[in-house]
Amino acid sequence: MTSALPASAEVFRMGLPIDCDLGETCFIQQFVDHDHGPASSDFTCNGLSYDGHTGTDFALPSLAAMQAGVAVVASATGWVTALRDGMPDTGLTPETAGDIDGRDCGNGVVIAHANGWQTQYCHLMQGSVAVTQGQTVQAGDRLGLVGLSGNTEFPHVHLALRRSGQVVDPFDPDGQISCGAPDPETLWTLPVNYMPGALLNMGFATAVPDYDSVKAGTAAIDPIARDAPALVLWGFAFGGRQGDSLRIRITGPGGSVVDHNDILEKDQAQFFRAAGRRTPQGGWPEGRYDGLTELIRAGRIISQRQMYLDVR
Repeated sequence: MTSALPASAEVFRMGLPIDCDLGETCFIQQFVDHDHGPASSDFTCNGLSYDGHTGTDFALPSLAAMQAGVAVVASATGWVTALRDGMPDTGLTPETAGDIDGRDCGNGVVIAHANGWQTQYCHLMQGSVAVTQGQTVQAGDRLGLVGLSGNTEFPHVHLALRRSGQVVDPFDPDGQISCGAPDPETLWTLPVNYMPGALLNMGFATAVPDYDSVKAGTAAIDPIARDAPALVLWGFAFGGRQGDSLRIRITGPGGSVVDHNDILEKDQAQFFRAAGRRTPQGGWPEGRYDGLTELIRAGRIISQRQMYLDVR
């Protein structure tokens, strides 16, 4: 939960803690929890948070994106006061819970800033921390790489902001929540759009892929042979709410191949859906097949992705 800043607090500004194209190659999947009870609420009074969450999570769409290397950078000028490296990128599992206990941040860096401000960067990749304790850093300097260390189930950097030890939400620094009308005054140096959920990734396959390969970023196949057993399109998304639908469409040389709507029966922080058809007798016609995935809420498309595939 956040605490409001005193009216006399000196203005503090911060940049993104990650080198990516926000909304395209990375996504904010969790925000600071503003609920004072056992439930959770982000700064828009929606559910992109969980009970007691104290930071903003900038996530990558897959493990493959993490393994390619995405830099974590300092959000503001300051000096390093604490760090940890050496924890493996295993994430939280029943097998790793004991090793992670008490080290939830995983590999991380803490930076002190003027006037009592402090930022903390968690879940960095093992062996990637690029700063030393006491070092002065400028905004944008590389601290390490996004990883999967500590108490996490997906690759991201958790950015926590504090002033004089108290959690501050950079999206709502005064802590005065007004549902439907977020505070226009944030601490970000540039505008950061709120996404209430979005498609992280999509791809074609010859069968419904397993969830692990979707999360790993290895489920997509391109090109696909005419005599493949099936033609399947899958979509991977975050921020799903009960009643949302994920629409999956494939169009080929002969017209519509698949047009399927899957409705979510419960809220899901991350989820994937797939739809397709078995290969017809004689195989698929050669040519271009277009895929479209849409995340729909209350009749409105809140996120969509498109791609095409060559069938040979």
